[in-house]
Amino acid sequence: MHLAYPAVLSALLFCTGLYGVLARRNAILVLMSVELMLNAVNLNLVAFDVWLSRTAEETLHSGQALTLFTIAIAAAEIGIGLAIVLAVHRNRGTSDIDRLRDTAEGHEPDHADDSDTPAAEKAEATA
Repeated sequence: MHLAYPAVLSALLFCTGLYGVLARRNAILVLMSVELMLNAVNLNLVAFDVWLSRTAEETLHSGQALTLFTIAIAAAEIGIGLAIVLAVHRNRGTSDIDRLRDTAEGHEPDHADDSDTPAAEKAEATA
């Protein structure tokens, strides 16, 4: 098999994952897209390892060993990431990335910081 087939498939998988990371709002779907990108890299590593081992007659298979490490790191990443997303969802009630970013910055809606509103003056007068 030619090297172009797995390389093109890997590029398509990586681009699909990149689109998912950039376009999705749900944190779980973003994590799934990151996993898709990592799997595209793994496919590339194995394809180039097989291609290089045929041409160089080497039996080390370092690409396949690196793929195993990548799979282990990806499993740990998805476990920790899913735990964080579930904890945030329990506390805030949403896993929407844009809404989480807004609450993390501490900004209220546009008119909440106005100090010259009559309600703010009444609260200062009674205090």
